[in-house]
Amino acid sequence: MKTLDVNEVIDNARFTRFHWTVMWLCATLLIFDGYDLFIYGAVLPTLMQYWQLTPVQAGALGSYALFGMMFGAFIFGPLADRIGRKKGIAISFMLFSLATFCSGFAATPTEFGIFRFIAGLGCGGLMPNAVALMNEYAPKRSRSTLVAIMFSGYSLGGVLCAGLGIYMLPRFGWQSMFFAAAAPLAILPIVLWKLPESVGFMLRQGQHEKARATLLKMAPHLDLAETQLVQSGTKGAGAPMLDLFKDGRSLGTFMIWLSFFCCLLMVYALGSWLPKLMASAGYSLGSSLSFLLALNFGGVIGAIAGGWLGDRFSLPKVMVGYFALGTASIALLGFNSPMPMLYLLIVIAGATTIGTQILLYANTAQFYPLAIRSTGIGWASGVGRIGAIVGPLLGGSLMAAALPLKMNFLVFAVPGLVAALAIGVFMLVYRSRATPAVSGTAASLAPAAGARKLA
Repeated sequence: MKTLDVNEVIDNARFTRFHWTVMWLCATLLIFDGYDLFIYGAVLPTLMQYWQLTPVQAGALGSYALFGMMFGAFIFGPLADRIGRKKGIAISFMLFSLATFCSGFAATPTEFGIFRFIAGLGCGGLMPNAVALMNEYAPKRSRSTLVAIMFSGYSLGGVLCAGLGIYMLPRFGWQSMFFAAAAPLAILPIVLWKLPESVGFMLRQGQHEKARATLLKMAPHLDLAETQLVQSGTKGAGAPMLDLFKDGRSLGTFMIWLSFFCCLLMVYALGSWLPKLMASAGYSLGSSLSFLLALNFGGVIGAIAGGWLGDRFSLPKVMVGYFALGTASIALLGFNSPMPMLYLLIVIAGATTIGTQILLYANTAQFYPLAIRSTGIGWASGVGRIGAIVGPLLGGSLMAAALPLKMNFLVFAVPGLVAALAIGVFMLVYRSRATPAVSGTAASLAPAAGARKLA
């Protein structure tokens, strides 16, 4: 009996209806995940008035869901390895949908914070598992692009949240925004029916016939009747965190962590406080929410464009450009600008902060060898979540200090400059090996001359 590496089949497969199904199901789930995460920024001006919250209290309340996301990633990652990514995604989806729905019944800020923490657990579990599942099934030549298109669902969730907020908040109150989060549960049966399980999980569980059937959906021409399926390069048991600093990777690891921290700080500072800052500057609630809509619309553009560019050029160079543009656009938001220019700046800010998350994950995956790749991505994401928690707290502190509007945005812009410098240092030390477009994310990062060769 001959053997066949499933990774080779997946890497070289043509884009089929199967890939389309996986991409759009995961994108749809991330739409609701993004809705849940951006909902706090949409209702924040109303909540502060409803419960008479100080800016510092509002910032702390906004961080509860982000604490939950950090713990959710740690909980549902290992759990999905045991029960499968499909079940892990379904459980996470149910958890944050139900918890967000219950948030509308909260009578006190404490109750609200508890429900938001639980919702964060589900959001933190769904996002990495959905990204990992799409990454596992995407053909190599278009992996960054497909993952980016899927991940743009997260930004579309922010667009949906802002759009509903403009209509629903003045008419039905802030609770209606949370009650609406239960509606997506109607698609759960479709998810359980159509979303495939990880092929690696099926092989580990001895479900070889299911694995064959799944592979045939991607490559119908294959004859797998007398073939034993194997998966090369699977992660060994318990790769220690210290391996991230071996073989010349120490500086790269620190620079990746720093860029993750700064990027997510900007994303969640803007997502939580942009409507409130604009309302304080004299814009109406509807106009303030339209700025949040523009921010997330920019995130969609940035995610897709970043994935396309990442499949064709050096990821570090693209990220440096994104962070530089993000720094400039956010800093300029605090100055008096004509309304069209203001919307353009917000779209650019969304594209270069929300969109850059995709590039950071892709760059991290390419930097580490396969045996420690999950460990590297997990730790980078965990450090990034600390930045996500700091973002709303920083915004609350700035609001409490009653600084001029331009100073708030200048402070929000500083992390973008730090991140650009961090990736610039990374790029100087670890040169990106140029590859043709067909190679896609197979491009790897190797140390520059003088650095030790990566394992």
